[in-house]
Amino acid sequence: MRAIFGLVFVVGLALAGAAVFLAKSYLGQQEAAAAFQAEVMQRTGGLVEMIVAAKPKDYGDTLVPEDIQTILWPKNALPEGVFTDKAALFPENDTAPRYITRRIEAFEPILSVKVTEPGQQAGLNGALEPGMRAFAINVAVSDLLQVGDHVDLYWTGVPSTGGAELTRLIESRLKIIAIDRQVDEGLSDGTITQRSLTVAVTPQQVGRLAQAQATGKLVTSLVGLEDTTQGGAVEIDSNGLLGISAPTPEPIAEAAPAPKICTIRTRKGGDVVEIPIPCSN
Repeated sequence: MRAIFGLVFVVGLALAGAAVFLAKSYLGQQEAAAAFQAEVMQRTGGLVEMIVAAKPKDYGDTLVPEDIQTILWPKNALPEGVFTDKAALFPENDTAPRYITRRIEAFEPILSVKVTEPGQQAGLNGALEPGMRAFAINVAVSDLLQVGDHVDLYWTGVPSTGGAELTRLIESRLKIIAIDRQVDEGLSDGTITQRSLTVAVTPQQVGRLAQAQATGKLVTSLVGLEDTTQGGAVEIDSNGLLGISAPTPEPIAEAAPAPKICTIRTRKGGDVVEIPIPCSN
């Protein structure tokens, strides 16, 4: 009997120890999970629902509710212009369609800059600010240039006054609003080629660019995203590029003054004649 009691006592102690161990393990897991959640909350500010594209969309495509879905995103890392409410993206009181203004990949956030307002077409009109004009120019550009980039524009040609061919910076930070190509599968190798580039300019700049395009060749140079400096006066001709000094014209010798001749007039008969005489000065 005592043996049975002792066995029951030992088994009870073992079960109690196991229960205490499991309880401590559970509490430790709960504390670790709470600490992890607190760290995530501190680092992300919490998670919020954000609207993303459910499939790739190209420029000019319509955006309908079937094209979107929601995912959780860190609150303190939300992109500017993101949609978190489906009603804001598709208002109930405005059923006009929205259009894509920039290519969007699957699961990419839907931003306000990538879609038009309801009913607004995804054309150049939507990319022009008041007072600006769209002007297409043929330039040598890289395939890596994208809509929304800013470029400096250089003119190369021979001045109307003659002399060596020169290259001059004629416009700075022109915004690209269209390119005569559509990239369906990523970027190309950046090959420089002749393309039509549409930029947003003032009416005065339209006249300058039209004249530049008619009298020479145009090339572009990409401006960095954060670069707000002005290019200033940039000009170089072929002689300066190769370090060739222009020949100095030889001085023209001045002609010797003609000798001074003094005369007097006298009448002989019916004629008046001039007779040379020595000059008094």
